[in-house]
Amino acid sequence: MLRRAGPSLRHFLLERKSSAGYSSYSSEAKMSRPVQARRLEGIDKNIWVEFVKLAATYSKVNLGQGFPDFPPPDFLKEAFVRALSGENHMLHQYTRAFGHPPLVKILAQFFGKLLGRDLDPMTNVMVTVGAYQALFCCFQAFVDEGDEVIIIEPFFDCYEPMVKMAGGMPVFVPLRPKAPKDGKLMSSADWQLDPAELVSKFNERTKAIVLNSPNNPLGKVFSRGELELIANLCVKHDTLCISDEVYEWLVYDGKEHIRIASLQGMWDRTVIIGSAGKTFSATGWKVGWTVGPNRLLQHLRTVHQNSVYHCATVAQEAVAQGFQRELELYGKPESYFVQLPKELQQKRDWLVQSLDAVGMKPIIPEGTYFLVADISEFKSDVPDVPDSDEPYDSRFAKWMVKNKGLATIPLSAFYCGAHKNNYNHFIRFCFAKEEATLKAANDILQKWKLERTSP
Repeated sequence: MLRRAGPSLRHFLLERKSSAGYSSYSSEAKMSRPVQARRLEGIDKNIWVEFVKLAATYSKVNLGQGFPDFPPPDFLKEAFVRALSGENHMLHQYTRAFGHPPLVKILAQFFGKLLGRDLDPMTNVMVTVGAYQALFCCFQAFVDEGDEVIIIEPFFDCYEPMVKMAGGMPVFVPLRPKAPKDGKLMSSADWQLDPAELVSKFNERTKAIVLNSPNNPLGKVFSRGELELIANLCVKHDTLCISDEVYEWLVYDGKEHIRIASLQGMWDRTVIIGSAGKTFSATGWKVGWTVGPNRLLQHLRTVHQNSVYHCATVAQEAVAQGFQRELELYGKPESYFVQLPKELQQKRDWLVQSLDAVGMKPIIPEGTYFLVADISEFKSDVPDVPDSDEPYDSRFAKWMVKNKGLATIPLSAFYCGAHKNNYNHFIRFCFAKEEATLKAANDILQKWKLERTSP
């Protein structure tokens, strides 16, 4: 009876030995099949990872990444402090998943005024973790396997991998530069779509076109005529428009930012994407939004609910207060949306003069934080490498940060693989910086100029 009450010692030791042997075997075994999903194939490399590391290691002045090194306006910081330290403890908890009620309400009021239509804050606005997540939601919600998405080059670099991750096929159409006749510096307005080329990209498989105006990296503000061309093609081919308008307030020289959703036939097929980071110079807050018809935004809400779910409540509260202030001051001189572009235009003009003086040819941007400069005159500093797969501007930008301490981004990073070498003699500068930062950049350039011209 006692022997049947449990296993024998010998049986126990044999089981233990067998178990130990299996454990040893399993710890050494390796998976033979790929672990990554197919959707990640070919998009694992990212230029920002490489160039941010280079800037952190070598740069004395970083004009590469697109963020201000000056603070947000005082009224926004004060709103954040009030939200953070006030007695409303619910601001430290979850709020409505698709947008903090005070924020979606004021965004509906503000953009309703701009678009000339009544917007429902609960169905026509959705708050996201920055504009980046808004883009991700759009591609995941709308793009199926085999769908084509037209992307205008140069483009913000996440568009292509996000389309591919959704199973879609990016179709590229470049802005083509036309040199000014009178020897003036080129403007971003001189980079234009070829209407016939754009028409040729639309077909029955075209699901969407991505519009970025004002454009990063070029600073181009699309004209009404260009937007009407795009709008007519979208209506004709029943195509969606994903309109990335994060730099909507940063336009210069009296230019007008026209919202494509305001054009005939476009409200019902457009998702507008905005960013508090660019609007209020607070890129680290990561508050973005989408505005559009409920028939489109209901699908974005599904993606949002099943990915990030929720954005930081305190940041949303502060942004809501910022927009409330700007709605009350709309169009007045003391409005931040009036003051900021004036300040940035001065910084732009200063950097244009600095680059032109040393022999780089800047392309004067109509908007955004950025300007692109032609480095053809500096090619003797960085010899070409025959048969190299790396675009010349990428090698130039790496050489410049390592040897001169000035960080920028190569323009080829904003083109598809097949077109990178067509535009490989430009680099992008960010001028949304303190005056001291821009002066330090100028000092580097002037010293470089002396080195190049001295016998």
